[in-house]
Order: sequence, then structure tokens, then C-alpha cells
Amino acid sequence: MNTTVSTADVHPRDAFDYWHEELCKKVVPHDCTPEDRQTFSAKTQSAPLADIALVQYESTPMENDVTGRHVARANSDELLIRLQTAGIFLFEQDGREGVLEAGDILLFDTRRPFRGRYLNGAKELILKVPRRQLEARIGDVRQAVARPIKRLEAEHGLTSSYLEMLPTYSGRLDAAAAELVRDHALDLVALSLAKAMDRGKPRLSSARSLVLVNVRVAVEARLSDPSLDAAAVAAAAGVSVRYANTVLAEDGTSITRLIWSRRLERCRGALEDPKQAHRRLSEIAYSWGFSDMTHFGRSFRAAFGLLPSEYRRVAHEDHRASGGGAR
Repeated sequence: MNTTVSTADVHPRDAFDYWHEELCKKVVPHDCTPEDRQTFSAKTQSAPLADIALVQYESTPMENDVTGRHVARANSDELLIRLQTAGIFLFEQDGREGVLEAGDILLFDTRRPFRGRYLNGAKELILKVPRRQLEARIGDVRQAVARPIKRLEAEHGLTSSYLEMLPTYSGRLDAAAAELVRDHALDLVALSLAKAMDRGKPRLSSARSLVLVNVRVAVEARLSDPSLDAAAVAAAAGVSVRYANTVLAEDGTSITRLIWSRRLERCRGALEDPKQAHRRLSEIAYSWGFSDMTHFGRSFRAAFGLLPSEYRRVAHEDHRASGGGAR
């Protein structure tokens, strides 16, 4: 895919308006609000696949809103299939709301308003599909709209992986091959949509899914703060500690355990990194919010089977044995 729009090509003061105008043309008309206009950056790539348009883009955090007036200007003969390739996207359409994570797929209807919020690191691939082609496979799409398709199940994982490959080959295939690949892609999407509609209620309601994401975002944002506790996380997520822990319990954890596990993971990454070999164990532990080295050592060994010093030694020995490659 060729890069068609990049904010790197314009002055920072014009970056957002330039990119937003181009994205309205390439995807769908919409309003958009960046988290920080001064530091906003984005890149968009596009290419055709038979009569399907592929648009791949990434940006710093923002919110978008497709209102009734935008719908009136949009191409109502198109449906949007979204593949989240990285990061997290929060959405709402037709009263359905939820969360897309890397590998998840969603169907949007250009005839209906919708809202979305991109968190940091979000990247997505959009397929602009002729409505008639998808409706020929699954019939009325109204029940399939805004229902997240999670890649954990085999059929959905296959669909997700296939769609993710399309940008690599689009624009390079002859006409016959492009039509065949397009048909395979739509067949897989139709299979996943049909399965999702018959599956019943998801394990978490959409409201709980949003709470789960907000809690995890709140934890990551202040992970290095030693004063971070369950009350602070719940307050940042806009819920009570009890409700947040109820949601997390379905994943077998709690706010406190989530904080500890994420801190331990960050410390483990630092101990594995040869570039941080000069740092003392206490410096690493304190930088990720630990305040008691004895407690840190016991917790690390319980999680990873070795004391921090032992883990670092083994990790660096493995690094040297592999000739300096990544562990």
C-alpha cells in the first residue's frame, strides 16, 4: 500500500485539519476531536482490491462522531468492515457499544450514526465493501452491525489473519486474482458474522467491557506511582472499587493483583534488557512502584520462579549464548 496522507508532510499547526479532511474523503464524513492538536500525528495508506477499497491508518488518540448530517453525505451503498490491527478502539452504534482490541473485527453501517474513541497506539484497517455483496451472503445486516468479532475462536482468528494480509498484496494482483481474494475475504467475514450472531450473549456485557478497558488504562497510566491503589484506579475509571473488582474477577484477577502483575512484568522486561544491565535491582523495582525490596523479591520469585538477580543472570546468559540476539 502506498502512503497517501501523512502529517509529517505538513506544518504541525495544519496537521490535524489536513489529515481529517483526507480521511473524510477516504472513509466516511465525520467530526473528529484530537486529544492534543499540537502533537497530533497520523498516517493513512490506501489501495484497491477489486471493487473494495482498503484504507489503513494510525493516529495519536482522538474521538470521532458520525452524525445524521454526515450520514446524509455518505455513500449508503457501502458497509465498513473494521479490523483493529493494534491498540484499543471504543465504539457505539445503534445502541450497541463495546471495545475492539488487536485482531478484532467489527461491521459498521454507513447509513447509521456512530461514535468512536481511539486510545494510544490504535491502528486499523478499513474495508469499504459494497453493501449488496455482504447482504448476498448474510441477508439483512442490521443484526450484525456493531457486534465485535473476537479473534480467539478459530473461525474468527482465520478471518482476522486473512484480512490482515490484504494490504500486503492489494494493488499487486491481476484482476482475476484480486476478485478471487476479495470473494474469499467476504466469505470469511460472512462466516464470522453469522457465527457471532448465533452465539448468544458475550461473556461480558458491553458496559463491563468498557469498564475493563478503563481500569486497565488507568493502571498503565500510573504504574510507576508507588501510591497507586485500588481506590485511585477505580476513581480514574469512573466506577466503584467493588464493581471494578467484580468485572476483573471474570478474568481471575482484581485491581490490586493487576497492579502487581503489571509492575512485575515491567520489571521482568527491564531485567531481560541488556541495555539496562547497569541498573541496580532496587532502581528498577523502585522505578515501577515497588517500595519494599524483600516483598519485591518474594513476589518476583512467586511469579517467575527465580529471584530477580537469578532471573537477570539467566536472561543475559541466554542473550550471550544466542550471539547477542533478542531473547
